[in-house]
Amino acid sequence: MSTTRHQSKPSADAPASGAPKLHVVTFGCQMNKYDSELVEGRFKRDGYETTSEIDEADVVLFNTCSVRDHAEERTWSWVGELKKVKEQRPDLVVGVMGCMAQRVEEEIFKRAGHVDLVAGTRQFHLLPKMVAELHERRGAPDRFTRKERRLLATDMAEDVVVDREGETFSGGRHAYLAVMRGCDLNCTYCIVPTTRGRVRSRSIDELVKEAQWYADQGVQVLTLLGQTINSYGEDSPAPGPGEPMMRGRKGRPSLADLLYRLEEVKGLERIRLITLHPSYVTQSFAESIRDCSKVEKFLPLPAQAGSDDVLKRMKRGYTLDLYRRRADLLREIVPDIELGSDWIVGFSGETDEDFEGSERFLEEQGFLVNYVFKYDPRPKTKADEKLEDDIPEAVKKERNQRLLRVSERIQRARLSRYRGKEVEVFVESLSERDERILLGRTLHGMPVSFEGPASMLGTLQRATIDETTAYGMAGRQA
Repeated sequence: MSTTRHQSKPSADAPASGAPKLHVVTFGCQMNKYDSELVEGRFKRDGYETTSEIDEADVVLFNTCSVRDHAEERTWSWVGELKKVKEQRPDLVVGVMGCMAQRVEEEIFKRAGHVDLVAGTRQFHLLPKMVAELHERRGAPDRFTRKERRLLATDMAEDVVVDREGETFSGGRHAYLAVMRGCDLNCTYCIVPTTRGRVRSRSIDELVKEAQWYADQGVQVLTLLGQTINSYGEDSPAPGPGEPMMRGRKGRPSLADLLYRLEEVKGLERIRLITLHPSYVTQSFAESIRDCSKVEKFLPLPAQAGSDDVLKRMKRGYTLDLYRRRADLLREIVPDIELGSDWIVGFSGETDEDFEGSERFLEEQGFLVNYVFKYDPRPKTKADEKLEDDIPEAVKKERNQRLLRVSERIQRARLSRYRGKEVEVFVESLSERDERILLGRTLHGMPVSFEGPASMLGTLQRATIDETTAYGMAGRQA
């Protein structure tokens, strides 16, 4: 899903005077939203102000996504709209960062000659310095050619430096925290290892420090981010002689160790996880979900397909039997846990029988939440290079709708079990349609709405469920 911070089209009006202003347009996933916050914080420390209006900005940055072709096309469209603005305001700095920037690199300059900066997924924290250098080069046109007055930074050898010292957070009760970057798996359909590189796990102490920074500024719900978040720590060195052993493989730090530490952070009420991989589900991880009262008992554990043949072509690294055993382990240790899944329909070579297997597996596992996507080949992936995209678009659409219907039926059945029951809800926000309605979630990740005063925001409340749908529940204060 793609999101932007601003939806109006830019004009050629000059920005207001005063401190220089930054506007960031964010497409794609939660990791991109987190990265945009990091960029804004860096610019603020350099004396910038952020603005919600493109027309007021001195610097406009597009934080991009490459997971689907549609996301990239939206970026090209938005960037293109700034061409006339740049002609009338040549001092405006236009930059492209993130996954698309990493994937296509210099092609951005060729397709959009008015772009000044391109920063990849492990270089974006340097953008304030890049803007300063760009201004310096612009001030000496005799020394630098037009090409030299553009800057490209896509090296992936460095780690992203996260330093929130002196920053403030104004995002409300909920925030994101990237615990790791990149992915060491090689799913044939996925562009992420290409655009975000191999795994780099951050230290537990560093993450706890940032979590406490959030909590000190009013954050109560923290979503931990990682492409395969339960592989956290796998890239860390094993402890040496005399060093403490952790719960990960060969004594390495693990997500379980991190969760136990985050449980102790004062001010946090809920901890969420995105996204997991079946191969990294361990007993110690399941036990940490059971033991940590702040960690939600809902886990996104994508199955992607209900056919071993398709999973093999996807190079997912597990079979349906292994998935079942890992899901059973979670349910044995955390009996009330709820699972969600992503699905890809119409992958290369998917037969009718393969697809029917996905329908059966979704029903068998009873996933509470399901996200269904039609297969969309991405450049520079193994599936695009070596496998034929041989499923007609009409068949993909039909299978997409069929699986959505199955998921809706299963989700409705699972949520209907709570009708007439009392549940505990952490109240997160007010309804945009009716401020008398409170919105929150149960410890199992289920959305609940009920009427109540705004004074309940940020508190735990009891609600009796009167109505359920496939996507949420509604009730009254108990």
